[in-house]
Amino acid sequence: MKIENSKIENYALTVGLEVHVELNTRTKMFCDSKNDPDETRPNVNICPVCMGHPGTLPVINKEAVKSVLRLGVAVGGELADYTEFDRKNYFYPDIPKGYQISQYKHPLVKGGNLDGVKITRIHLEEDTAKSLHPIENSKLKIENSLLDFNRAGVPLMELVTEPVIHSAEEAAKFAKELQLALIYLGIAEANMEKGELRLEANISVSKGDKMGTKVEVKNLNSFRSVERSIRYEFDRQIALLETGAQVVQETRGWDEEKGETYSQRLKEDSHDYRYFPDPDLPKLFIKEIAEFDEETLKASLPELPWQKRDRYKNDLGLKDADIEIYVREVEWGTLIEEVAEILKDRGQVQVASNYITTDLKKVINSESIVEVVRMLSAGEISSRGAKEILKVIQENGGEPRMIAEEKNLMQISDREVLQKLVEEVIKENNTDQIQFLVGQAMKKSSGRANPQLLQEILQKLLNKE
Repeated sequence: MKIENSKIENYALTVGLEVHVELNTRTKMFCDSKNDPDETRPNVNICPVCMGHPGTLPVINKEAVKSVLRLGVAVGGELADYTEFDRKNYFYPDIPKGYQISQYKHPLVKGGNLDGVKITRIHLEEDTAKSLHPIENSKLKIENSLLDFNRAGVPLMELVTEPVIHSAEEAAKFAKELQLALIYLGIAEANMEKGELRLEANISVSKGDKMGTKVEVKNLNSFRSVERSIRYEFDRQIALLETGAQVVQETRGWDEEKGETYSQRLKEDSHDYRYFPDPDLPKLFIKEIAEFDEETLKASLPELPWQKRDRYKNDLGLKDADIEIYVREVEWGTLIEEVAEILKDRGQVQVASNYITTDLKKVINSESIVEVVRMLSAGEISSRGAKEILKVIQENGGEPRMIAEEKNLMQISDREVLQKLVEEVIKENNTDQIQFLVGQAMKKSSGRANPQLLQEILQKLLNKE
């Protein structure tokens, strides 16, 4: 679906995100059943509590509450003083109780900001079971849906943003930054392929002062899907408005293969779920629980992605593109920090970073990188030689200087030797073009002559003439 640019310019896109994250606690949200996303056997991590058997009583997972509060502190949100859990009533085969334990009026966290996007709330609930359908039953010759309740009751954090996102790229960028924060905090693996991080986008298109109608696109399981679905909905809604049709408030799914959304059901409002406080769970007064003290939680936070970016920029002087690699790939970040700690010199650290980000396919010993950079800075090897040495170390290991000597990569920097080489080149070539003469001298030396010294010597000799 393509819309003319002249028409698109008349419309504004507004997006709010709802992000669901499975927390990596040892047990489920309200029982002692194991929380194991890697379990492949169906219906083994279950018990009467998470299966909703009559007469069972849920117990709040303290670690899950703490995880949400730590994220709240990290994004500058307001921690609740009083909070409670509610029953969200609706029927679907994947919720065994006929309701989901969630939070409505009193979330654990209100407000906050991440990557420039305002956050409305962060609350806790329990996940649903996993539906598998259709499954072909060869005996009955029909297609069945199956339910795996291993996931039912897993702590599920929901983060809701304000509708302040105005492009598909901005939405995906926020989601990536949230995923990174969750991993740094150690509260979730946030693997989208496993369904540990799932997104829903509330999308509306407005023209002038007229507010748009919100459409929810559910279960987006990749950053690519987030971007593509928002772009598609933007175009779809504009196309409807251009023909005078109305945008229906509804829930839509996303078909990754077709690259389009499709209608699922009319969008429910909060009153449709008949929320009421869960009578089986106690009210929580956060400030009365010592380990939930805000200062204690702040002290437990690691260095966060945005803090690391600032440190790499200000202390190490690295390029933004390199910094992003180190922030997102922790083992590479550890490597550049080890290198920087030894080298100290910002210029040399950036040189090392250039080789790490362009020439290394796997992490190697930091001392090897430092030695290569120092040999390069001293004029003992060329940039080409440095690349060759690093390639050998990755493939076979070894010590940089020994590799350089064995492979004849040590650069010639002896002025007397280079002087004779330059004089020969000048005699053999009737030109005063310095770069050409440098090239000829490099050929004569099989690429081992120091090009900077060659240029310096040539300049002096040609000026004398």
